[in-house]
Amino acid sequence: MKAWEYTHRLIREAQPVVLSEENQTWVAIMEGEKSADALLCLQWSSHVPGSGAPESVILGAVQSMENMGYDVRSAEAIAEEGLEAFRRRDMQELNALTARLYKKLDELPRDPSSSYHGCRVYGSFEEYADAVRFPKRQRVDTSSDVFLDRSYAGWLAQICGGALGTALEGYTTERLKARFGDIHGYVRPPNTYNDDITYEIAFLEAFERSGRAVRSEEIAERWIALVPSGWSAEQIALENIRRGIFPPDSGKFRNPYREWIGAQMRGAICGQVAPGDPAEAARLAWIDAVVSHHGNGVLGEVFNAVLVSLAYVESDMRACVERAAELIPADSEYRSVLNFALERCAAGDAGGAWAACEDRYSHYNWIHAYPNAAAEVVALWFGEADFDETMRLVCMCGQDVDCNAAQIGTAVGAMRGGAAIGERWSAPLGDVIKTYLRGMRELSLRELARRTAAAAAR
Repeated sequence: MKAWEYTHRLIREAQPVVLSEENQTWVAIMEGEKSADALLCLQWSSHVPGSGAPESVILGAVQSMENMGYDVRSAEAIAEEGLEAFRRRDMQELNALTARLYKKLDELPRDPSSSYHGCRVYGSFEEYADAVRFPKRQRVDTSSDVFLDRSYAGWLAQICGGALGTALEGYTTERLKARFGDIHGYVRPPNTYNDDITYEIAFLEAFERSGRAVRSEEIAERWIALVPSGWSAEQIALENIRRGIFPPDSGKFRNPYREWIGAQMRGAICGQVAPGDPAEAARLAWIDAVVSHHGNGVLGEVFNAVLVSLAYVESDMRACVERAAELIPADSEYRSVLNFALERCAAGDAGGAWAACEDRYSHYNWIHAYPNAAAEVVALWFGEADFDETMRLVCMCGQDVDCNAAQIGTAVGAMRGGAAIGERWSAPLGDVIKTYLRGMRELSLRELARRTAAAAAR
């Protein structure tokens, strides 16, 4: 097909018509204005769908750039004007200021006093792999019923953890404790709607098609095919991909959220298809993460991937966490977060360890990878592979609870199998996973586990 021939035929064969006022497309354009403005307002002020927690994702972008060592004072001045325009609902001014703010975020100067610049930012898997020493792969019988049970338990734990945490995300320990006391289970009837698993399912689809030869570009195409919209880093990646900007550029080009939790929240599947092989889990996680993230954001997915991979061959969760941390480069800022959390855990109790982490990382957004990595470590360390206790602890840490509970829940499920997850968690959910993925509104949990086990056996 020649493009010019196609477009020429369109006009050559078109018959003139006279449209009524109602049939003209100007009405649709004005309706589009309402949708565009509504989406813009959500960037300035919104509430998390599952928990109702307030957030401002665009102020989070400014916050994130400061976390990555940039001088954000000029951006903060624009943001202040933007908040005023938002309060007045001056949409003309708000549209202009939003564009100006994103432009400014791409032009910010480095802050030489920032501690961020004292750590190395890893830009490729090769750089990362040279900086760590992978343990020897341990064989796992992926054809056994035991492995299928562990695959099922990993997914079941992830779905239960996500359903538990979705109602709680975006709040601090203090606020959660005041509202719910000690959290030992679902605070409302659970459902499976969650953005976290959508990207894992997209990865699994790409992996089923290409196996271990899967490329970031293929994963990006499954995102576009399956995921209608995202948030923060994932939304920017989707917009980039739609414009033909593919990984790794899709994850770092004008993406101020590139070190947030969006990659970390989907690392478990890479460990599930590479059980006992943390080097392969890390490689797959890197391939997946760069679709939407860069630097320490990518290391967040690597950490959860190797954690789950090791959980298939480890019997002690504390040893599992320590081994996973050792596979994050020692000179990275992400590793410093893990080290701090582990040191606090070794020195005291869960409450004290988390209080120290919550205070140390208070200047990071609750959707950033760092405070949530610390919450994972605390819950895993003191939960000691007991699913009930691990879920209680991760809930009481607050932050991005659904992402954290789902990922570490997968590790517990992979280590201990389905018997570790009580019926009070599984019964309310049954076997049906409901999603907002195109063409996949409902999935069978057992079938998803079977597919994952089959993928691991490739």
